[in-house]
Parts: sequence; structure tokens; C-alpha cells
Amino acid sequence: MWTLLVSAAVFFLYATALVFAIRAAQTARTPQGAVGWVVFLISVPMFGVPLYLFLGHHRFRGYRIARKHSERVVEGIKSFADFSKPDLEKMSINPRPFEALAHLPVSRGNGAELLIDGEATFDSIFEAIDNAQSYILIQFYIVRDDSLGKELQSRLIEAAQRGVSVRFMTDAVGSYGLPTAYLETLRGAGVVIANPRDRRGPQHRFQLNYRNHRKTVIIDGETGFIGGHNVGVEYLGQSSHFGHWRDTHLKMTGHIVRQLQLIFVEDWHWAHEEDLIDQLSWAGSESEQDMNALLVATGPGDDTETGAMMFFSAITAARKRIWIASPYFVPDIDVMTALQHAALRGVDVRILVPDVIDHRLPWLAAYAYFDEIRDCGARIFRYTNGFMHQKAFVVDDTLAAVGTTNLDNRSFRLNFEAMALFFDPRATEALDRMLNADFDCSYELTRNLSEQPPYIRFGSPLARLFAPIL
Repeated sequence: MWTLLVSAAVFFLYATALVFAIRAAQTARTPQGAVGWVVFLISVPMFGVPLYLFLGHHRFRGYRIARKHSERVVEGIKSFADFSKPDLEKMSINPRPFEALAHLPVSRGNGAELLIDGEATFDSIFEAIDNAQSYILIQFYIVRDDSLGKELQSRLIEAAQRGVSVRFMTDAVGSYGLPTAYLETLRGAGVVIANPRDRRGPQHRFQLNYRNHRKTVIIDGETGFIGGHNVGVEYLGQSSHFGHWRDTHLKMTGHIVRQLQLIFVEDWHWAHEEDLIDQLSWAGSESEQDMNALLVATGPGDDTETGAMMFFSAITAARKRIWIASPYFVPDIDVMTALQHAALRGVDVRILVPDVIDHRLPWLAAYAYFDEIRDCGARIFRYTNGFMHQKAFVVDDTLAAVGTTNLDNRSFRLNFEAMALFFDPRATEALDRMLNADFDCSYELTRNLSEQPPYIRFGSPLARLFAPIL
């Protein structure tokens, strides 16, 4: 009897592995991912089957339902943008690929202020929270219950107590260590919480590999913030391990704030099942800076590979330069090829990455790509003044972008991300100054992989095997 039960269990396990392998071959986003899952499932089903349940989903199911509730807002934003359309003939870069990815138009009437490092970022965010009149929408991937987290909590409570509507959202994985008491304190003061831990059911449990990596603050529909900072003292440079934390946020005004607000509404509807559309302002003022801008949100709920295609569009549009700052460099084949081709045709391709390690696998995997891209003429710079976490790029003298998207497969295909794109020479000049200062705190990589220490030389090709799920 026992032997029969064991045989039945083994048969069921292999049958399940076979079904999952077929599904992986049919739905995986990349050929490498399909081959990796099929081999893993068939060879070691005891580990492959449970891992596939949590990591093997290739589309985020259900999220697109939330978008149906925002279609009329999209049309409203487009109608506002109709009155502020940029003169595309005067733009040296074609914005249409980015508009198609965002399902939103580029508009004039926008403003931007670079916030370099944590002190400038949170000083500006806290000032905006203190001046809020109507509502605050706030979302971070990571929120910690440390001194910075407590200060944020205190300011949100003060805002709620003076009658401001406050909605607060975090990611279940990113803020896994955030105590329930932190959220309950906010809730008790009148802050509305979208607590990801409240979501139940197998669909939620088996989608843990998908993360909402956006960091969004919106004040009264007039001022918006986006960038690389999360809420923790390490982002203020107070970590004994990382030291100085190099990161960038962006303070925005104008039509792009309503675009950012639309993305928050969709995230909120999915996380909290509340429709905010009629409770928010959608007719805000324009900025005197009058910049052309667009908010490009990407994620696994999209029908196309929007994250990778955004970078691909920027790289292929470059005629003089493409500078990219990212804490991780694990590109897919298409983005890697676009970078190589840009370098071959004489574009100044620079990739700025940290020298300090925070996650060892992607740090190691990056070395497996460096030789290929350097052989084509691209340059790799490694930041040494602490840990660099910013996500930014600049194309020629026309396009500057700051947001949450890393140059890796997780950001391309597994995370919900957002980038603010400004098609304006003033924005590119600001990023130019910022990145040149970062290059001054970096060294250019000149050694090939074969010249690296053994743990890098042998470890990076193995780490690259995990690129589809890093």
C-alpha cells in the first residue's frame, strides 16, 4: 500500500512537472527562460514544481482589470494634453514609441527639479506633505520602521489630523519587515491603508515574484515625486555597510503629475479595490518651465514588453550619446544588442554602475556582459563613493529620464515600474551635470573578465544563468 502511494505521488509530481514545462515553453517571455524552466522542471521536479508555482508566472493576472476603471481618465488626460501638444517637428527625438508604450501623449506645460540624494529628496517631500491642502497619495516599495519611517508616519498623521485625505501603499515583499503596528498607527489616525498582506487567495500567494517597485508621492494633483529612494535611513547615507547612498528623485509639476496620479489610481484599485477617480483633481495647473514630458509606466500586466522596449527606444534614438545609471546591469538580448549597435555606430555609450555590492547575484552577473559591450566601444564606469542606486538616463541633448526602472530583467518583466521622461535640453543639461559629477567619483573598467579575481571570473557566467529571474 505504501509503495503504491509513493508511486502515485511520484507519477503525479512528474505529470505536474510535464504540464508546467509545456506551459513554460508556451508562455515564457524569453527563449532562455523557457529552456531554463523546462530543464529545471523535468530534471528536478521536486524543487521545480513548487518554485514554478511562485516564480513561473509570465503575466500578472488580474491587474489589467483595474485599468478598465481608468479609461475615462485617460481620455480626459489626453483631452487636456490636446491643448498643450508640443511641436514634434522641433523635437530632435521622435516621442511616438514612448507615447505608444505609455498609452498617453507627450504634453507641454511641465516642470522638473532634480533632487540629488536622500536629504534633498525627503526635505522636499516632507515640505510638500506639510503644505498639502486636499489629499496625499503615497507609495514606496520599501518602508522601514526606523527614524525616517517614523518621521514620514508622523507627518502623514499630522496631515490627516488637519483634514487632508491620505492614502498609503507599500509592496508586500519590499516592506515585508514593516511591523503591522506601524500601519495600524497610521490607520488609527485616519490614513487609508492599502495593506498588501490583506489580500488573500492562491492567486496572490503565487504572484509574489511580481513587485510594485514604484516610489510615488502626489500632493493635491499638483506636485509629484518619483525616483529611486525608499523610506529607510540607509537612503540618507546612515548605513554602516553602504556609507554614502547615491540616489536621485525628481519633483514634478504640470500635466505629468496627472499621468503619475493615473498610475497610482490603477495600483490602488488593484491593491485596495477602491476607485479614486472621482475623488481626485484632474485639471491642475501648468508649469512655467513649459517642458515636454511623459510618464511611462511599465509592468508585467502589460500586453507588450514595455520595460525593455522603453530602453530599446531610447537607445536606438540616440545619435550622439546614451548615458545610463543603474545599480544593476543584467540586460536582455534585445537591449544588449541595441547598446552594442549604438556603440558601433559611434554613439557615446556609458553605463554607470556601483562598485559596492548590495545583491551579489546581479552584481556578479553584470561582469558576464561587460566584455561584450566594451568590445563594441561602450564604456563602463563603476561608482566608488558609497553605493549608487539611482535609475536615470540621458539621450543626446533632448531626452532626460529619472524613475524606478533598473537595467535588468526584473525591472523589464517582473516589476511594476515608472519613468518620467522630459524632452527638453534644460532637463538633459541638469542630468549631464549630475552624471558628470558621478563619473568623477567613479573609475572606468578596463580589465576583461579573464583578468578578474577567480570568484568573479568563474562566478559571473554562473550568475548570468539566473538572469531571467534576477
